Amino acid sequence: QVQLVESGGGLVQAGGSLRLSCAASGNIFNSNVMGWYRQAPGKQRELVAGITRGGSTNYADSVKGRFTISRDNAKNTVYLQMNSLKPEDTAVYYCNLVQWTPSRREYWGQGTQVTVSS
Repeated sequence: QVQLVESGGGLVQAGGSLRLSCAASGNIFNSNVMGWYRQAPGKQRELVAGITRGGSTNYADSVKGRFTISRDNAKNTVYLQMNSLKPEDTAVYYCNLVQWTPSRREYWGQGTQVTVSS
């Protein structure tokens, strides 16, 4: 089993910055991808950014150039640096981990609220 604990959400004005952290613990194997998803009220959950253990990243078009995902493999922790925040970034942000040993398994954090005021 894997546990994901997020931190760093909050309220910020438009144009401001926040940094989210997610620490993973439990049975974590080397072959995994960590990422951040978000869900705004009345909308489906969407991928924000993902990062492999080797450091390859992908981003949603809406956050490219503003958000940066990174990870510390020694700490099994993933970060999301969010700059130039917009009101439309307001959502609950969820940490996600997918690993393939011995079979594909997916885990979610409890979510952290990010609110951007205009």
